[in-house]
Amino acid sequence: MRLITWNVNSIRQRLPRLLGVLGRHEPDIVCLQETKVADDAFPLAEVEALGYGAATFGQRSYNGVAILARHPIAEVARGFPGDPVPEEARVIAATVAGVRVIDVYVVNGKEVANPAYEVKLGWLDALTRWVSGVEDPNLVVTGDFNVTPTDLDVHDPAAWAGRNLASDPERERVRRLLDDGLTDLGRTAAGTAPGPFTFWDYRAGAFHRGWGLRIDLVLARPAVAARLRSVTVDRDERKPTAGEGKPSDHAPVIVDLDD
Repeated sequence: MRLITWNVNSIRQRLPRLLGVLGRHEPDIVCLQETKVADDAFPLAEVEALGYGAATFGQRSYNGVAILARHPIAEVARGFPGDPVPEEARVIAATVAGVRVIDVYVVNGKEVANPAYEVKLGWLDALTRWVSGVEDPNLVVTGDFNVTPTDLDVHDPAAWAGRNLASDPERERVRRLLDDGLTDLGRTAAGTAPGPFTFWDYRAGAFHRGWGLRIDLVLARPAVAARLRSVTVDRDERKPTAGEGKPSDHAPVIVDLDD
């Protein structure tokens, strides 16, 4: 089984690239974040033409998540109990091929001193409470977490120390998810090697300078983690010359599991 998670930063702008990713990698499940369209504007026909169904939880111009699959998509849930910002489309869950998939787009937080940062911490607390009550051994929680779990996930830990995306309170929230029985598949695959990074800011030539962060995560319970074969990042998809139109500032994360 192959699962991809990808913050597309607008499905409309990235549609040709998404179709290219589907064609090249032929994933079974795709979790998208920041689709930035209402459900009735999601490009369902184009996705279906490649053999994929879709469950969407959209929002015009902001946020938005979707799960695509080549298998039946069942038990779809949008949002989650206790969400501090329920008006924002940030979480969708579904069962595909025996796996319960929760696709998340975590609140960014902006800056540590910004009120949005406290919202982010509260949102992660609420997410953890909800996930801990999901009684499915075949659970995957994936998406754009807007948190680097450790210094291994930052190109320059000293420069990022204490900042949003790398602060201790955010990382503590991710550790609580791991302590609750989830495994970070990307870190498992990489071991003690830095990265692999999944996000590079559009500014200051960050991608070409290697100024990356690993904020796109795939967390899984033991039954799924035991099936792990590999985790790779399609860095070519972040290159302006690799596809049609401007790339997202995130690259797709590709997880292969034993069937």
